[in-house]
Amino acid sequence: MADVLSISTGRGASDLLHSLRSIVGERHVLTDKRATRRFTSGFRFGEGSALAVVRPGSLTEMWRAFTACVQQNAVVITQASNTGLTGGSTPNGDDYGREVVVINTTRIRKLHLILGGEQVVCLAGTTLDQLERTLKPLGREPHSVIGSSCIGASVIGGICNNSGGSLVRRGPAYTELALYARVDANGHVQLINHLGIELGHTPDEILSRLEAGNFGEKDVYRSGAAASDHDYSEHVRDVDAQTPARYNADPLRLYEAAGSAGKLMVFAVRLDTFPAEKATTTFYIGTNDKDHLTNVRRHLLADCSTIPIAGEYLHRDAYDMAATYGKDMFVAIERLGTHNLPTLFAAKNWFDSAVARIGFAGEGASDRLLQWLSRLMPNHLPQRMQDFRARFEHHLMVKVSASSVEEVRDFLALSSGKTDADFFECTTAEAGKAFLHRFVAASAAVRYRAVHRREVEDIVALDIALRRNDRDWLESLPESIDNKFVLKLYYGHFLCHVFHQDYIVRKGLDCVAIEHELLAVCDERGAKYPAEHNVGHLYQAEEGLAQFYRDLDPCNCLNPGIGQTSKFANYREPRDVEVAA
Repeated sequence: MADVLSISTGRGASDLLHSLRSIVGERHVLTDKRATRRFTSGFRFGEGSALAVVRPGSLTEMWRAFTACVQQNAVVITQASNTGLTGGSTPNGDDYGREVVVINTTRIRKLHLILGGEQVVCLAGTTLDQLERTLKPLGREPHSVIGSSCIGASVIGGICNNSGGSLVRRGPAYTELALYARVDANGHVQLINHLGIELGHTPDEILSRLEAGNFGEKDVYRSGAAASDHDYSEHVRDVDAQTPARYNADPLRLYEAAGSAGKLMVFAVRLDTFPAEKATTTFYIGTNDKDHLTNVRRHLLADCSTIPIAGEYLHRDAYDMAATYGKDMFVAIERLGTHNLPTLFAAKNWFDSAVARIGFAGEGASDRLLQWLSRLMPNHLPQRMQDFRARFEHHLMVKVSASSVEEVRDFLALSSGKTDADFFECTTAEAGKAFLHRFVAASAAVRYRAVHRREVEDIVALDIALRRNDRDWLESLPESIDNKFVLKLYYGHFLCHVFHQDYIVRKGLDCVAIEHELLAVCDERGAKYPAEHNVGHLYQAEEGLAQFYRDLDPCNCLNPGIGQTSKFANYREPRDVEVAA
């Protein structure tokens, strides 16, 4: 049964801040620029102005804050950990034509295991790391186990952005079971319970019962609705298909909360969990022949009895960048665990705000200090990885199940002898370090930009999905474009043919114009973009995706401007707003 509840909303309230403070308490309504900075600036891209950042402490407070904003015609941007790379969880500029309120959900971090742990209900601010730690004693795992979890990303953020993750068999984060609010075309706020759990009839009852876990197995029912992407493992095996395995605008994976990108206010999602692999082996492959990796990918997906668990690529330039500019992040994750990173990021933002306030050191002071300290740290990477870095341009880490080890080992031994390639089987420690090194590559580029502001204009970061049958996966840019970069960094989820391509642009050049040139190259290659970080304010949404957003949010009051759509009420264009004024 699905419950849809509506309330009428007005447009004339003038004291929004007073209303919000009465709902969540004065200390949780932030208005000072220094206090709001870490909520209104993106992890890598985007920043803008907000009337307030509101931090509700319960689902009921979250609902009431949302309805107060809608009643008073304010834009609402729902945000969890603010770890997105395309600016989709923060304001972008100050040209919305209405007040902007950021509702940050990180105080609401409960989750409930159901069906004996085979599924889980995650509330608005639950993090991937938190979910992973909860499931570990049960011998189970969430959809993603490393990657975004390293920087405290939220479960619901992953669902709303169809985040891909590194695990080949599981595909993009996806569910058809969610509890969310939307605003219809008449300005009515609706609470929609599609969790498949009987929770009552009024918003307060539904939200309070869910948060408290006040429901039993008899209230949980199974239906045909999916709690993960059940078909992806077969989908990715088709290496001769002329379409990508996954990308954000894929209509197969747009469903209510899934792919909604902030156009709904999502209170909870219900997801599948997965049995943890008890015995795995990681092969570290190096080569100077990119065609060798093409053959490895096609064989592992199409011809192995069981497809690998993960397959991560790192170009030597990205390897070097991560080794030098991601060292302190690597060490922090390895020594302190991912659950402490949000606190470290908060401290980092506080430090930057403090030094900016006294006019000392300028932007990125914490990055420059941390980079200086990282030089004092000893080498953190295994010697065998370092040896492969010296020998090979291309690096691939492949994790396989115990049942696949022998056939993969035999294939790699046979194929490596025919070309300029080699491999080794990682110890448990080497495997952990290899994958962690791969996943700090993205933050390393951000650090490089902060440290080299005089030489670097900015980063153009692309997130692309190649067709499954593409053999020529490494791009070759014309010299007219190539000479505009200090460095180019290539890394990604190789078996899914999803690549992250970071271009560090020389000082004084137009990054927007360069991005357009690069996207034209992607179009010529038949690539789809973005692949898994979603459009944010960086990419233009394909028409099908833009229509999906309009259907979810016809008034355009939640996260306006996403995918470079209109920022104004009812999706009006700027000229229409000027005429109305």
